[in-house]
Amino acid sequence: MKRVIGIGNALTDMLVNLKNDSVLERFNLAKGSMSLVDSLLQTEISKSVAGLPYSLSLGGSAGNTIRAMAKLGCRVGFIGKVGPDTTGDFFIQALENLNIEPMIFRGTERSGKCVSLISPDGERTMITHLGAALELSAAEIKPEIFEGYDCLYVEGYLVQSHELILEAVRRAKECGLEVAIDLASFNIVAENLTFLRDLVREYVDIVFANEDEAKTFTCEAEPLNALQAISEMAGLAVVKIGTKGALIKRGDEVVHVGIMAAAKRVDTTGAGDFYAAGFLSGLCDDLTLRQCGTIGAITAGKVIEVVGTTFGEDAWKDIYRLVSKVKHEKYLF
Repeated sequence: MKRVIGIGNALTDMLVNLKNDSVLERFNLAKGSMSLVDSLLQTEISKSVAGLPYSLSLGGSAGNTIRAMAKLGCRVGFIGKVGPDTTGDFFIQALENLNIEPMIFRGTERSGKCVSLISPDGERTMITHLGAALELSAAEIKPEIFEGYDCLYVEGYLVQSHELILEAVRRAKECGLEVAIDLASFNIVAENLTFLRDLVREYVDIVFANEDEAKTFTCEAEPLNALQAISEMAGLAVVKIGTKGALIKRGDEVVHVGIMAAAKRVDTTGAGDFYAAGFLSGLCDDLTLRQCGTIGAITAGKVIEVVGTTFGEDAWKDIYRLVSKVKHEKYLF
């Protein structure tokens, strides 16, 4: 694996720091979940948190992963759809600035947005209006998109269109690519369980899941049992188990990798996305599973120290320093 192209919902993130969880209770939002809503409800929720600190950044699950991989020196591309607006212009320009090949289509609706409500303990609850991202269609996924790539990375949130995700993975496999997927959210898995299981069995080579997603996907309460069940469907399984690190299995090899302790836990937004970025970047360099998992732990550990998924060059320099040690097997968890 040398070049990775991601496909996902092209979104701009609005990150809001909550004083307490009363807004979640008011709108009956499950803490830590992702909910797809219409523009009116998203606007109503946004008004309810007016006056609280917030920031805007380029987002989307697969977008986060691909952008982080680009910062790690990987050759990457991104498939998505934005609206005919300045937000869409910004999204495309931001990809180009990071040397990400933009396979971006233009829709008729306004560009999508994700409101991330960040609880005082750092947990994030996402309310997403997909807008133009929802207009990306199976008919637009042509074989030439995959030319020069070795792996397609799919965000689980894309299952709002079964036809689209099926066409993408079918085309990718026909073009000789591996397929990786992140299961995204336990409620998304529960709502699309049969579809996702069939998809993984038939097309997927690499699966990323956290403990709740793995449990929902496999009906196995123990992470090690869930890991085994996923590995029987896909060649490489990664189950993240919070502060205990991650379990990784490929063939007969099983690895447990710990976490990199964060200096402060500010916001978990993007932690899973950045873990996948670090792990896949290791695969691109043909590293061992332990090295891949360690790089994933480093990138995930750094992103939870900041609000959102954007941090300064000093933080990236620290990541590069640690990754260099990992590559020389001098820094492994």
